[in-house]
Amino acid sequence: MSRPLTKNHIKSRIIAILGPTASGKSALAVCLGKQFNGEIISADSRQVYRGMDLGTGKITKQEMTGVPHHMLDVVSPKTVFDVARYQRMAHKAIKDILKRGKLPIVCGGTGLYIKAIVENPAYPEIKPDWKLRAHLSRLGGTSELFAMLKKLDPARAKMIDRHNPRRLVRAIEIIKHRVTSTWESNSQVMDPLYDTLLIGVEKSPEELKRTIFKRLRERIKKGMIAEVKKLHAQGVSWKRMAEIGLEYKYVALYLQGKLTKKELVETLNTKIWQYARRQMTWFRKTKGIAWIATPKQAEKLAQNFMRGVF
Repeated sequence: MSRPLTKNHIKSRIIAILGPTASGKSALAVCLGKQFNGEIISADSRQVYRGMDLGTGKITKQEMTGVPHHMLDVVSPKTVFDVARYQRMAHKAIKDILKRGKLPIVCGGTGLYIKAIVENPAYPEIKPDWKLRAHLSRLGGTSELFAMLKKLDPARAKMIDRHNPRRLVRAIEIIKHRVTSTWESNSQVMDPLYDTLLIGVEKSPEELKRTIFKRLRERIKKGMIAEVKKLHAQGVSWKRMAEIGLEYKYVALYLQGKLTKKELVETLNTKIWQYARRQMTWFRKTKGIAWIATPKQAEKLAQNFMRGVF
C-alpha cells in the first residue's frame, strides 16, 4: 500500500502503525509522534466509543505525553458506528493535521479501518433494512450468519470478523441489496489519498500471549468490571455489550451471573488471544507492510520515508 516517492508524487505522506492487540502499537505511535511532530489517528473500532476505556485498552492522557490523538471517544456506545462514518471522520482529521504542517500517524488493530484510510475504498450508502435485520436476528447465531455471508460473498467472508454479529448482518444487508462488493471490486476502489508507510509491530506468539494475560489482569484490577457495570447503568444494554464483543460481552455475562470470575478470566484470555491471531491473519495478507521488532527499526524506516528514500 506504500509506494516510492518521486518528483511527480504530490500526495501527502502519512504513517500507519498496525499489529495485533497488546503488541505495543500505541507506545510506538507516541514515540514516532514526538520524533516527527506527529498527531495520532486511532484505527480501533471500539475505541471510538465514549466510556469504553479499560475494556478496549484505550491509551490514557498520561500515556499520550502531550501527543494529540484523534478518533477516540467520538460517539456514544449506544450508537452503531460503521466504517463509512469512520472513513469520513478520519479523512477530515488527517486533512486538518496536514494543514497544520504535522505528520498524521494512523495507529490501530482494526484492519478494515486502516484499509478505509490507506486504500480509500468507496463504501455504499445503504440505509438499515430493519425487516431483514429482524429476520437475521432469528437465525442460529454467528456461525449461521457467517455461512450465509460466505455463500453470498466469499471474498468479504475472508476479511470479516466471523464472531461479530453486527458486522456480519451489515455485510449481508449490503449484498442482499445487490450492491457490488466493495471489498474486491476495482471499480469501487477510489484512488488512495496518501503515500503511506505501513509499519507492522511483530511479537512472537509466546510474548504476545504473556502480554495479553498480564494486561487482562491489570485491566480487571484497575476496574474493568466496574466500567461495564457503569455503562449498563447508563443505559447500554446487555445485548449491545454482546455486539461490541470481547471484554464487554464476557464481563456482561459475568455481571448477569452466567460466568464465574475464574471462567471470566480464562474465557477472556482465550478469546483475546484468538482475536490477536485473526488480526495477524488479516495483516499477513496485506501487501507492503514493513514488519519491525524494535522502536529503533521503526524510527529508521520513518526517517527514510520522510526523506523520500523509502
